[in-house]
Amino acid sequence: MFVVITRNFPPDIGGIQILMEGLSNGLTNHGPVKVFADEYPNCDNYDQNSNLEIQRISGFKIFRKFRKAYAVNEYLKNNNARAIFFDHWKSLEHIDTKHLNNFPNFCLIHSKEINHPLGSSLNARMNKSFEKTKFIIANSNYTKELAVRMGLAKNKIHVIHPGTDYPIPINEDSKLKAVDIFNSAFPKIITIARLDKRKSHQNILMTIKNLMPIYPDIKYVCVGDGEEKKNLEGLRKQLEIEKQVIFLPRTDENLKIALLNECDLYLMPSVIYKKSVEGFGISFIEAGSYGKASIGGKDGGQADAIEEGNTGFLCDGNDLNSIYETILKLFQNDRYKILGLQAKEFSKKFRWEAIVKQYLNLI
Repeated sequence: MFVVITRNFPPDIGGIQILMEGLSNGLTNHGPVKVFADEYPNCDNYDQNSNLEIQRISGFKIFRKFRKAYAVNEYLKNNNARAIFFDHWKSLEHIDTKHLNNFPNFCLIHSKEINHPLGSSLNARMNKSFEKTKFIIANSNYTKELAVRMGLAKNKIHVIHPGTDYPIPINEDSKLKAVDIFNSAFPKIITIARLDKRKSHQNILMTIKNLMPIYPDIKYVCVGDGEEKKNLEGLRKQLEIEKQVIFLPRTDENLKIALLNECDLYLMPSVIYKKSVEGFGISFIEAGSYGKASIGGKDGGQADAIEEGNTGFLCDGNDLNSIYETILKLFQNDRYKILGLQAKEFSKKFRWEAIVKQYLNLI
């Protein structure tokens, strides 16, 4: 039995939730999987349709971690595990060391959750937790370097990138909707991400405005919701680009992938905002699986998801001119088509089947 202990799991929404779901489902090809996860609204429907054995932990958040740790400790006391996987050092924190010593175990790191200054109480708690685990799995080389700076043992850290099940088939209705949304635009640009300051949507909108004299038929589709939604809608109106920019705060999976398939460029020049940074960028890989080139930011782990000059480009997401010039470079002489084909081939390395084998090869 593989055992997964996670604070982040569907039907809750988010990048780590998708990561832990993909890892858990990928492990089922190698044996049964038991998941200890937090309870969320509508989780019963999700769990009944899952191939996983899921034990939900309910209650107030402050007590939930102790209840989950007790349930996990009791399970490991009475059952064997082929391997144990933790989504976060806080999921690991209260697990009994004697149980962990009996089984191979992995704790994933993503970037923001380990970025606590040396000497701080959170850094001390974090390092104490990681002393208990055998393998620390960083989602990128950037995250590995950050972990070492935060005091984690370098010899324990291995880079295994997140995986994806993309590309997945697109239904005809969604294809037609995507064609209708983009219409006859060129270039067709898309971002699929939470609307927060780290994703640099504001600078994207200003860049769209600046590109209009060269590309009068440009269209930008922004899929996602978040705290910056009102600010971005206001900026769109101020820049008078309502026809060029479409916000889709809530989009089903079928339409999302159809829009990816229809676009010419996936654009997400993320930046460092406070302690938050793009640890990897699985959406670049998802776009690549449909043969689309990407432009990302130079900060964080995006360089692991975009091969510079081969599957896309990196730019300075804080610099309007850098975003502008990088987009022009991509579309010069139809270069975006060549990079898109290369991105499609590159994305195959990130299929969950291959990623799970990297974990199992460490055991």
